[in-house]
Amino acid sequence: MEVTGVFTAIIIGLFIGALGRLVVPGKQDIPIWLTLLIGVVAAILGTLLAAALGVDDTGGIDWIELALQVVFAAVGVAVVAGARGHRAP
Repeated sequence: MEVTGVFTAIIIGLFIGALGRLVVPGKQDIPIWLTLLIGVVAAILGTLLAAALGVDDTGGIDWIELALQVVFAAVGVAVVAGARGHRAP
């Protein structure tokens, strides 16, 4: 992954985090900054996995890569929201 790819993943990750939060059912009791951080991490992981699978650079929109990123974000949001929901007061 090149430096420009990292910056692109960060910018796209902000949107990916929001999409990931939207696809997780129910209310997630996590702050927006944490959702955005999860999105950035999910975007980087999704890009790395897409590259490993050879589907990261297609002629148009990289739908498979985008789907992988959203899945990573949704899983991340669900895991973090579940972990934060089980904390003792």
